[in-house]
Amino acid sequence: MFAARRAGNAARRPALAAAALAAALALTATACGSGGDGAVDGPGASAAAGGTADGKITIPDDLKDRLREHGIDLDKWRDGKWKDWDRETWLREAKDFVNPIIEDLWNPDRMREAEEPDKRVAEEDVPGDGGVTDPAPRPVEAAAVAAPYHGSAPEAGKVFFDGPKGSMVCSATVVKDPANPGESNLVWTAGHCVHAGGEGGWYRNIAFVPSYNDSAKTSTEGDSREEMAPYGVWWGDWAGTSEEWISQGAATGGRGAPYDFAVIHVTPEKGGDGKSLEETVGSALPVDFDAPAVADIASMRATGFPASPPFDGERMFQCEDRPGRLTLRAEEPTMYRIGCTMTGGSSGGGWVAAGRDGRPALVSNTSIGPATAGWLAGPRLGEEAEAVYEAVSARFAGR
Repeated sequence: MFAARRAGNAARRPALAAAALAAALALTATACGSGGDGAVDGPGASAAAGGTADGKITIPDDLKDRLREHGIDLDKWRDGKWKDWDRETWLREAKDFVNPIIEDLWNPDRMREAEEPDKRVAEEDVPGDGGVTDPAPRPVEAAAVAAPYHGSAPEAGKVFFDGPKGSMVCSATVVKDPANPGESNLVWTAGHCVHAGGEGGWYRNIAFVPSYNDSAKTSTEGDSREEMAPYGVWWGDWAGTSEEWISQGAATGGRGAPYDFAVIHVTPEKGGDGKSLEETVGSALPVDFDAPAVADIASMRATGFPASPPFDGERMFQCEDRPGRLTLRAEEPTMYRIGCTMTGGSSGGGWVAAGRDGRPALVSNTSIGPATAGWLAGPRLGEEAEAVYEAVSARFAGR
Protein backbone atom coordinates (compact mmCIF):
# COMPACT_ATOMS: atom_id res chain seq x y z
CA MET A 1 0.00 0.00 0.00
CA PHE A 2 1.11 3.54 -0.46
CA ALA A 3 -0.36 6.63 1.11
CA ALA A 4 -0.18 9.88 -0.80
CA ARG A 5 -1.26 13.42 -0.09
CA ARG A 6 -2.42 15.56 -2.96
CA ALA A 7 -2.02 19.31 -2.62
CA GLY A 8 -4.90 21.53 -3.68
CA ASN A 9 -4.75 25.18 -4.66
CA ALA A 10 -5.78 26.47 -1.28
CA ALA A 11 -5.31 23.57 1.08
CA ARG A 12 -3.91 20.08 1.27
CA ARG A 13 -6.31 17.40 0.09
CA PRO A 14 -7.12 14.62 2.56
CA ALA A 15 -4.95 11.55 2.35
CA LEU A 16 -5.80 8.67 0.10
CA ALA A 17 -4.59 5.13 0.34
CA ALA A 18 -3.96 2.70 -2.46
CA ALA A 19 -3.07 -0.95 -2.30
CA ALA A 20 -0.09 -1.95 -4.37
CA LEU A 21 -0.51 -5.60 -5.09
CA ALA A 22 3.18 -6.24 -4.41
CA ALA A 23 5.34 -7.43 -7.28
CA ALA A 24 2.94 -10.14 -8.41
CA LEU A 25 0.55 -7.78 -10.14
CA ALA A 26 -0.47 -9.93 -13.08
CA LEU A 27 1.21 -13.23 -12.42
CA THR A 28 -1.27 -16.05 -12.80
CA ALA A 29 -1.26 -18.67 -10.04
CA THR A 30 -3.22 -21.55 -11.51
CA ALA A 31 -5.53 -23.55 -9.31
CA CYS A 32 -4.47 -26.86 -10.83
CA GLY A 33 -0.79 -26.57 -10.01
CA SER A 34 2.37 -24.82 -11.16
CA GLY A 35 5.13 -25.98 -13.42
CA GLY A 36 7.66 -26.43 -10.67
CA ASP A 37 9.55 -23.90 -8.60
CA GLY A 38 8.85 -20.43 -9.86
CA ALA A 39 6.97 -21.57 -12.98
CA VAL A 40 3.43 -20.55 -13.76
CA ASP A 41 1.25 -22.23 -16.38
CA GLY A 42 -0.22 -20.14 -19.18
CA PRO A 43 0.75 -17.05 -21.13
CA GLY A 44 2.84 -14.43 -19.38
CA ALA A 45 1.08 -11.41 -17.97
CA SER A 46 4.10 -9.76 -16.39
CA ALA A 47 6.73 -8.01 -18.46
CA ALA A 48 9.28 -9.16 -15.87
CA ALA A 49 8.49 -12.81 -16.44
CA GLY A 50 10.65 -14.81 -18.83
CA GLY A 51 9.41 -17.58 -21.12
CA THR A 52 10.70 -21.13 -21.38
CA ALA A 53 10.68 -23.61 -24.24
CA ASP A 54 7.67 -25.46 -22.87
CA GLY A 55 5.54 -22.31 -22.88
CA LYS A 56 5.56 -21.83 -19.10
CA ILE A 57 6.51 -18.58 -17.49
CA THR A 58 9.49 -18.56 -15.14
CA ILE A 59 9.49 -16.02 -12.35
CA PRO A 60 12.95 -14.38 -12.32
CA ASP A 61 14.97 -14.65 -9.12
CA ASP A 62 14.76 -10.93 -8.43
CA LEU A 63 10.97 -11.03 -8.67
CA LYS A 64 10.82 -14.08 -6.41
CA ASP A 65 13.03 -12.22 -3.95
CA ARG A 66 10.69 -9.22 -4.00
CA LEU A 67 7.74 -11.52 -3.39
CA ARG A 68 9.54 -13.07 -0.44
CA GLU A 69 10.20 -9.59 0.95
CA HIS A 70 6.43 -9.21 1.09
CA GLY A 71 6.05 -12.59 2.76
CA ILE A 72 4.56 -14.22 -0.35
CA ASP A 73 5.21 -17.71 -1.61
CA LEU A 74 3.23 -17.91 -4.86
CA ASP A 75 2.76 -21.68 -4.68
CA LYS A 76 1.65 -21.56 -1.05
CA TRP A 77 -0.66 -18.65 -1.87
CA ARG A 78 -2.22 -20.61 -4.73
CA ASP A 79 -2.61 -23.63 -2.48
CA GLY A 80 -4.60 -21.70 0.11
CA LYS A 81 -2.28 -19.57 2.22
CA TRP A 82 -4.50 -16.60 1.38
CA LYS A 83 -6.91 -18.08 3.94
CA ASP A 84 -4.47 -17.21 6.74
CA TRP A 85 -6.32 -14.40 8.47
CA ASP A 86 -4.60 -14.30 11.88
CA ARG A 87 -4.27 -10.87 13.39
CA GLU A 88 -0.48 -10.89 13.02
CA THR A 89 -0.68 -10.98 9.23
CA TRP A 90 -4.00 -9.25 8.49
CA LEU A 91 -2.66 -5.70 8.55
CA ARG A 92 -2.93 -2.58 6.44
CA GLU A 93 0.64 -2.49 5.08
CA ALA A 94 1.26 -3.32 1.41
CA LYS A 95 3.44 -6.29 2.30
CA ASP A 96 0.32 -7.96 3.64
CA PHE A 97 -1.94 -7.21 0.68
CA VAL A 98 -1.54 -9.23 -2.49
CA ASN A 99 -3.97 -10.25 -5.18
CA PRO A 100 -2.29 -12.66 -7.62
CA ILE A 101 -4.76 -14.31 -9.96
CA ILE A 102 -5.90 -17.78 -8.95
CA GLU A 103 -7.56 -19.19 -12.05
CA ASP A 104 -11.05 -20.61 -11.54
CA LEU A 105 -11.08 -19.74 -7.83
CA TRP A 106 -14.32 -17.86 -8.42
CA ASN A 107 -16.30 -20.76 -9.80
CA PRO A 108 -20.12 -20.69 -9.96
CA ASP A 109 -20.56 -22.26 -6.53
CA ARG A 110 -18.20 -19.83 -4.77
CA MET A 111 -19.80 -16.86 -6.53
CA ARG A 112 -23.29 -18.04 -5.64
CA GLU A 113 -22.44 -18.74 -2.00
CA ALA A 114 -20.63 -15.45 -1.32
CA GLU A 115 -22.26 -13.45 1.46
CA GLU A 116 -22.98 -9.74 1.60
CA PRO A 117 -20.76 -7.71 3.97
CA ASP A 118 -22.46 -6.29 7.04
CA LYS A 119 -22.76 -2.53 6.58
CA ARG A 120 -25.90 -1.35 8.33
CA VAL A 121 -26.84 1.46 10.68
CA ALA A 122 -29.43 1.48 13.43
CA GLU A 123 -32.14 4.13 13.28
CA GLU A 124 -30.80 5.62 16.51
CA ASP A 125 -27.52 6.33 14.68
CA VAL A 126 -29.33 8.73 12.35
CA PRO A 127 -29.81 12.25 13.75
CA GLY A 128 -33.13 13.95 13.26
CA ASP A 129 -32.04 17.57 13.46
CA GLY A 130 -33.72 18.53 10.19
CA GLY A 131 -30.94 20.95 9.31
CA VAL A 132 -28.50 18.70 7.51
CA THR A 133 -30.55 15.51 7.71
CA ASP A 134 -33.85 15.42 5.88
CA PRO A 135 -36.75 13.25 7.03
CA ALA A 136 -36.33 9.60 6.12
CA PRO A 137 -37.64 8.97 2.59
CA ARG A 138 -40.52 6.66 1.86
CA PRO A 139 -39.31 3.20 0.81
CA VAL A 140 -39.04 2.73 -2.94
CA GLU A 141 -39.56 -0.85 -4.07
CA ALA A 142 -36.52 -2.16 -5.90
CA ALA A 143 -37.36 -2.97 -9.52
CA ALA A 144 -35.81 -5.92 -11.36
CA VAL A 145 -33.54 -4.85 -14.23
CA ALA A 146 -34.58 -6.20 -17.61
CA ALA A 147 -32.49 -9.00 -19.06
CA PRO A 148 -30.07 -9.24 -20.63
CA TYR A 149 -28.27 -6.99 -18.17
CA HIS A 150 -25.66 -6.20 -20.78
CA GLY A 151 -28.34 -4.41 -22.76
CA SER A 152 -29.91 -2.61 -19.79
CA ALA A 153 -26.96 -1.76 -17.54
CA PRO A 154 -23.73 -2.92 -19.20
CA GLU A 155 -21.53 -1.07 -16.71
CA ALA A 156 -22.92 -2.91 -13.67
CA GLY A 157 -21.57 -6.08 -12.10
CA LYS A 158 -20.49 -7.78 -8.90
CA VAL A 159 -17.28 -7.64 -6.88
CA PHE A 160 -16.21 -10.83 -5.11
CA PHE A 161 -13.60 -11.01 -2.35
CA ASP A 162 -12.44 -13.13 0.56
CA GLY A 163 -12.33 -11.96 4.16
CA PRO A 164 -11.93 -13.51 7.60
CA LYS A 165 -15.62 -14.39 7.64
CA GLY A 166 -15.53 -16.12 4.26
CA SER A 167 -16.38 -15.20 0.67
CA MET A 168 -18.14 -11.87 0.28
CA VAL A 169 -19.89 -9.98 -2.51
CA CYS A 170 -20.62 -6.36 -3.40
CA SER A 171 -21.85 -4.47 -6.45
CA ALA A 172 -19.75 -2.23 -8.70
CA THR A 173 -19.66 -0.11 -11.88
CA VAL A 174 -17.30 0.22 -14.83
CA VAL A 175 -16.15 3.84 -15.00
CA LYS A 176 -14.13 5.82 -17.52
CA ASP A 177 -10.37 6.21 -17.16
CA PRO A 178 -9.06 9.69 -17.98
CA ALA A 179 -5.59 8.25 -18.63
CA ASN A 180 -6.89 5.64 -21.08
CA PRO A 181 -9.88 7.08 -22.96
CA GLY A 182 -12.13 4.40 -24.40
CA GLU A 183 -9.98 1.66 -22.87
CA SER A 184 -10.80 1.80 -19.19
CA ASN A 185 -10.07 -0.99 -16.75
CA LEU A 186 -11.43 0.92 -13.76
CA VAL A 187 -14.24 -0.26 -11.49
CA TRP A 188 -15.98 1.89 -8.87
CA THR A 189 -17.29 0.36 -5.64
CA ALA A 190 -17.46 1.00 -1.89
CA GLY A 191 -14.39 1.18 0.32
CA HIS A 192 -15.80 -1.55 2.55
CA CYS A 193 -15.74 -3.90 -0.45
CA VAL A 194 -11.94 -3.79 -0.65
CA HIS A 195 -10.84 -2.92 2.90
CA ALA A 196 -12.25 -3.59 6.36
CA GLY A 197 -11.53 -0.08 7.61
CA GLY A 198 -10.33 0.44 11.17
CA GLU A 199 -11.30 -3.13 12.01
CA GLY A 200 -8.76 -4.86 9.77
CA GLY A 201 -7.01 -4.67 6.43
CA TRP A 202 -7.25 -5.27 2.71
CA TYR A 203 -9.37 -8.15 1.51
CA ARG A 204 -8.09 -10.99 -0.65
CA ASN A 205 -8.88 -12.39 -4.10
CA ILE A 206 -10.76 -9.30 -5.26
CA ALA A 207 -12.41 -9.85 -8.65
CA PHE A 208 -15.11 -8.15 -10.74
CA VAL A 209 -17.75 -9.93 -12.84
CA PRO A 210 -19.62 -7.60 -15.25
CA SER A 211 -23.20 -8.54 -16.15
CA TYR A 212 -23.27 -11.37 -13.63
CA ASN A 213 -26.11 -13.81 -14.45
CA ASP A 214 -26.77 -11.77 -17.58
CA SER A 215 -29.98 -13.63 -18.44
CA ALA A 216 -31.48 -12.92 -14.98
CA LYS A 217 -32.21 -16.54 -14.13
CA THR A 218 -34.06 -16.99 -10.86
CA SER A 219 -32.03 -20.13 -10.25
CA THR A 220 -28.42 -20.46 -11.37
CA GLU A 221 -27.84 -23.87 -9.83
CA GLY A 222 -25.80 -25.94 -12.25
CA ASP A 223 -24.99 -23.03 -14.56
CA SER A 224 -21.53 -22.91 -16.10
CA ARG A 225 -18.98 -20.20 -15.37
CA GLU A 226 -19.54 -18.82 -18.86
CA GLU A 227 -23.25 -18.43 -18.13
CA MET A 228 -22.62 -16.72 -14.79
CA ALA A 229 -19.76 -14.55 -16.07
CA PRO A 230 -20.34 -14.09 -19.82
CA TYR A 231 -17.86 -11.21 -20.03
CA GLY A 232 -15.21 -12.88 -17.93
CA VAL A 233 -13.77 -12.56 -14.47
CA TRP A 234 -11.52 -9.53 -13.98
CA TRP A 235 -9.05 -9.52 -11.08
CA GLY A 236 -8.00 -6.40 -9.22
CA ASP A 237 -4.31 -5.60 -9.69
CA TRP A 238 -4.54 -2.27 -7.85
CA ALA A 239 -7.08 -0.78 -5.47
CA GLY A 240 -7.51 2.61 -3.86
CA THR A 241 -9.76 3.90 -1.11
CA SER A 242 -9.73 6.90 1.21
CA GLU A 243 -7.43 7.21 4.20
CA GLU A 244 -10.54 8.18 6.17
CA TRP A 245 -12.16 4.83 5.42
CA ILE A 246 -9.00 2.94 6.34
CA SER A 247 -8.64 4.70 9.67
CA GLN A 248 -12.29 5.17 10.65
CA GLY A 249 -14.41 2.69 8.72
CA ALA A 250 -16.59 0.24 10.64
CA ALA A 251 -19.23 -2.34 9.74
CA THR A 252 -21.87 -0.81 11.98
CA GLY A 253 -22.83 2.68 13.12
CA GLY A 254 -21.92 4.41 9.88
CA ARG A 255 -18.34 5.25 10.83
CA GLY A 256 -16.41 6.35 7.74
CA ALA A 257 -19.47 6.15 5.48
CA PRO A 258 -19.01 9.64 3.91
CA TYR A 259 -15.65 8.39 2.62
CA ASP A 260 -16.76 4.86 1.75
CA PHE A 261 -15.69 4.68 -1.90
CA ALA A 262 -13.03 2.78 -3.81
CA VAL A 263 -11.53 2.37 -7.27
CA ILE A 264 -10.17 -0.96 -8.53
CA HIS A 265 -7.99 -1.42 -11.58
CA VAL A 266 -8.67 -4.83 -13.10
CA THR A 267 -7.12 -7.28 -15.55
CA PRO A 268 -8.74 -10.31 -17.21
CA GLU A 269 -8.23 -13.61 -15.44
CA LYS A 270 -7.34 -15.61 -18.52
CA GLY A 271 -5.47 -12.99 -20.52
CA GLY A 272 -8.42 -11.98 -22.68
CA ASP A 273 -8.21 -10.84 -26.29
CA GLY A 274 -6.31 -7.65 -25.63
CA LYS A 275 -9.45 -5.61 -25.11
CA SER A 276 -9.97 -3.46 -22.03
CA LEU A 277 -12.90 -3.93 -19.69
CA GLU A 278 -14.64 -0.92 -21.25
CA GLU A 279 -14.20 -2.35 -24.73
CA THR A 280 -15.36 -5.78 -23.58
CA VAL A 281 -18.63 -4.57 -22.05
CA GLY A 282 -19.04 -1.73 -24.52
CA SER A 283 -19.60 1.03 -21.99
CA ALA A 284 -18.19 2.95 -19.01
CA LEU A 285 -19.70 5.79 -17.00
CA PRO A 286 -18.02 9.13 -16.34
CA VAL A 287 -17.66 10.12 -12.68
CA ASP A 288 -18.94 13.51 -11.56
CA PHE A 289 -16.90 14.92 -8.66
CA ASP A 290 -18.83 18.17 -8.68
CA ALA A 291 -22.31 16.70 -8.47
CA PRO A 292 -25.16 19.11 -7.84
CA ALA A 293 -26.57 19.77 -4.40
CA VAL A 294 -29.51 17.66 -3.32
CA ALA A 295 -31.98 20.43 -4.15
CA ASP A 296 -30.75 20.48 -7.75
CA ILE A 297 -31.09 16.74 -8.43
CA ALA A 298 -34.47 15.61 -9.70
CA SER A 299 -33.69 11.92 -9.56
CA MET A 300 -30.96 9.38 -8.77
CA ARG A 301 -30.89 5.74 -9.79
CA ALA A 302 -29.05 3.15 -7.68
CA THR A 303 -28.14 -0.24 -9.17
CA GLY A 304 -27.03 -3.37 -7.35
CA PHE A 305 -27.31 -7.06 -6.62
CA PRO A 306 -29.04 -7.21 -3.21
CA ALA A 307 -28.28 -10.47 -1.42
CA SER A 308 -29.99 -10.31 1.98
CA PRO A 309 -33.59 -11.57 2.24
CA PRO A 310 -35.93 -11.23 0.48
CA PHE A 311 -33.25 -11.10 -2.26
CA ASP A 312 -30.69 -13.79 -3.06
CA GLY A 313 -27.94 -11.86 -4.82
CA GLU A 314 -28.48 -13.53 -8.17
CA ARG A 315 -30.36 -10.74 -9.92
CA MET A 316 -29.85 -7.05 -10.57
CA PHE A 317 -32.23 -4.43 -9.19
CA GLN A 318 -32.58 -0.65 -9.28
CA CYS A 319 -34.21 2.08 -7.21
CA GLU A 320 -34.93 5.58 -8.46
CA ASP A 321 -35.80 8.46 -6.15
CA ARG A 322 -35.20 12.13 -5.51
CA PRO A 323 -32.35 12.29 -2.96
CA GLY A 324 -32.39 13.85 0.47
CA ARG A 325 -29.58 14.69 2.87
CA LEU A 326 -28.07 12.56 5.62
CA THR A 327 -25.34 13.69 8.03
CA LEU A 328 -24.30 11.12 10.60
CA ARG A 329 -21.90 13.43 12.47
CA ALA A 330 -21.60 17.19 12.50
CA GLU A 331 -17.92 17.11 11.56
CA GLU A 332 -18.46 14.85 8.53
CA PRO A 333 -19.71 15.62 5.01
CA THR A 334 -23.38 15.27 4.18
CA MET A 335 -24.34 12.15 2.23
CA TYR A 336 -27.06 11.49 -0.33
CA ARG A 337 -30.03 9.36 0.78
CA ILE A 338 -32.81 7.77 -1.28
CA GLY A 339 -35.73 5.50 -0.57
CA CYS A 340 -34.90 1.93 -1.57
CA THR A 341 -35.68 -1.60 -0.41
CA MET A 342 -32.42 -3.13 -1.69
CA THR A 343 -30.47 -4.96 1.01
CA GLY A 344 -26.84 -5.98 1.68
CA GLY A 345 -24.97 -7.04 -1.44
CA SER A 346 -26.06 -3.87 -3.21
CA SER A 347 -23.17 -2.11 -1.42
CA GLY A 348 -20.80 -0.42 -3.83
CA GLY A 349 -23.37 -0.25 -6.61
CA GLY A 350 -23.32 2.94 -8.64
CA TRP A 351 -25.71 5.87 -8.23
CA VAL A 352 -26.37 7.63 -11.52
CA ALA A 353 -27.79 11.10 -12.16
CA ALA A 354 -27.55 13.69 -14.90
CA GLY A 355 -24.10 15.24 -14.84
CA ARG A 356 -23.23 18.83 -15.59
CA ASP A 357 -23.51 18.12 -19.30
CA GLY A 358 -26.93 16.52 -18.84
CA ARG A 359 -25.67 13.02 -19.58
CA PRO A 360 -25.71 10.11 -17.11
CA ALA A 361 -22.77 10.10 -14.69
CA LEU A 362 -21.84 8.20 -11.56
CA VAL A 363 -22.31 10.54 -8.61
CA SER A 364 -22.21 8.16 -5.64
CA ASN A 365 -22.26 4.52 -4.54
CA THR A 366 -24.26 2.57 -2.01
CA SER A 367 -22.59 2.68 1.40
CA ILE A 368 -25.10 2.15 4.21
CA GLY A 369 -28.74 1.43 4.91
CA PRO A 370 -30.83 0.53 7.95
CA ALA A 371 -31.56 -2.98 9.15
CA THR A 372 -35.16 -2.36 8.08
CA ALA A 373 -34.03 -1.80 4.45
CA GLY A 374 -36.19 1.23 3.66
CA TRP A 375 -33.46 3.53 2.36
CA LEU A 376 -29.85 3.69 1.18
CA ALA A 377 -27.19 6.35 1.63
CA GLY A 378 -24.05 7.07 -0.37
CA PRO A 379 -21.12 9.48 -0.13
CA ARG A 380 -21.08 12.69 -2.06
CA LEU A 381 -18.04 12.46 -4.30
CA GLY A 382 -15.70 15.39 -3.91
CA GLU A 383 -11.98 16.09 -3.89
CA GLU A 384 -11.15 13.11 -1.67
CA ALA A 385 -12.82 10.71 -4.10
CA GLU A 386 -11.27 12.46 -7.08
CA ALA A 387 -7.80 12.09 -5.56
CA VAL A 388 -8.27 8.32 -5.20
CA TYR A 389 -9.62 8.06 -8.76
CA GLU A 390 -6.80 10.09 -10.29
CA ALA A 391 -4.12 8.17 -8.40
CA VAL A 392 -5.35 4.78 -9.62
CA SER A 393 -5.79 6.11 -13.15
CA ALA A 394 -2.31 7.66 -13.22
CA ARG A 395 -0.73 4.41 -12.10
CA PHE A 396 -1.79 2.77 -15.36
CA ALA A 397 -1.53 5.74 -17.70
CA GLY A 398 -0.85 4.63 -21.25
CA ARG A 399 -1.09 0.89 -20.54
